[in-house]
Amino acid sequence: MTNRQVDTHSQSDAKLWFSEARYGMFIHWGAYAQYERGEQVLFREHLDQNEYAREARAWKPSRFNAVVWADLARRAGFRYAVLTARHHDGYCLWDSHTTRYTTAAQTAGRDFVCEYVEAFRAAGLKVGLYYSLADWRIPAYWDGPAKDPVGWYHFRDYVHAQVEELLTLYGKIDVIWFDGAWPHSAQDWRSSELVQMIRKLQPDILINNRLGSLPADIDPSHQNADGGAGAGASRELGDFGTPEHHITAETNRLWESCQTSTWRLWGFTRGEHWRPADLMLDMLVESAGKGGNLLLNVGPTAEGELPPEFIERVEQIGQWLQVHGEAIYGSEAGDVCEFITYGRQIRKGNNLYLVIRFWDGRAEMHMAGLETRVQKAVLMSTGQELAFDQSEDHLVLHGLPAERPNSLFPVIRLECAGRPTARPWAVDRLWSGDASRMTMWARDYRE
Repeated sequence: MTNRQVDTHSQSDAKLWFSEARYGMFIHWGAYAQYERGEQVLFREHLDQNEYAREARAWKPSRFNAVVWADLARRAGFRYAVLTARHHDGYCLWDSHTTRYTTAAQTAGRDFVCEYVEAFRAAGLKVGLYYSLADWRIPAYWDGPAKDPVGWYHFRDYVHAQVEELLTLYGKIDVIWFDGAWPHSAQDWRSSELVQMIRKLQPDILINNRLGSLPADIDPSHQNADGGAGAGASRELGDFGTPEHHITAETNRLWESCQTSTWRLWGFTRGEHWRPADLMLDMLVESAGKGGNLLLNVGPTAEGELPPEFIERVEQIGQWLQVHGEAIYGSEAGDVCEFITYGRQIRKGNNLYLVIRFWDGRAEMHMAGLETRVQKAVLMSTGQELAFDQSEDHLVLHGLPAERPNSLFPVIRLECAGRPTARPWAVDRLWSGDASRMTMWARDYRE
């Protein structure tokens, strides 16, 4: 068997676990946590570089315990995690041989990446590392190859060397999550060479899509995983897409929506507003219902503790997943027919899961447009089997309790005779598709 065949098989396995996982934990943590004003405080407040560096070197998070983080992640139902090994400030959380600007070489005296990888792997979670190409300390990053070709050459080699370290020192890494390519192209970053090195070191790793833009004269559809711009070598290509602060499905590759658990900032911020648990869960349900993953962020404190507000919310979601997780893990895009008046849909095999966002206390629930015959309906939140009537266009569920059966979203599982599909008129949603499909329905109206 050739190496190429092995890589193809490995990539298939990697894409399978990613699709089944659906829920990941994003961890933005670094020396910036000391400022308690987000992960980009150095740039956004135009801080003095030397003062910031002194604070970074003095950072000593005495309460950090990766095992505690990993235990929460497991309880909360996360299936993988991604830690910021290095953010845009350039400060490394591992024992790098390329620089002394690291937690291992400075006051902290610890390799936090190593501790994280070992703890999360032991907890049974897939392990990912975030790495920013940007380094705001380096003038050549800002000037780029046109204004400082020699400086850029050395800086780019530094970046490639650090990626090689991260994928060599810690055993199997499941995800490498790049960021910070702006304003340079994949060609500037030599992304195709970087991707080839990554594939050689970690054949079954998944690479995200943030390794620089493609030149305008390159057609992304003509690139492949081993050469040219390469899979994972640009924003246009990659093993998976990364819509940020929004949930938008990508039809031709894997994707995950990366979202904050607060209103806006990724790194720990004093006074930030926290999103409620039901909104976080709704993001997970929407992502799964559109065929993608949710990468939900937390910014630990400077001391290395997960904020109690985050713990409380994700533990609620974890309890929900213990009962309803079959609707999320390994699911498929599930917008079979119109259901927005009640909630969302998720599909898996012959099952259609109705996630009820708006519980109205009525004994009956109506759904229109389901083509496939329903064989059984179960309110998963209580285990109650529901009576139902199904006609050509309509499904009516009976016997629903007046009180919401759980604190978050109740779920009804429809077990169907085949893969759930929609009636021809219900394939498209309101304001989409061929409007004339509804003409006959409108003709039923009588004065």
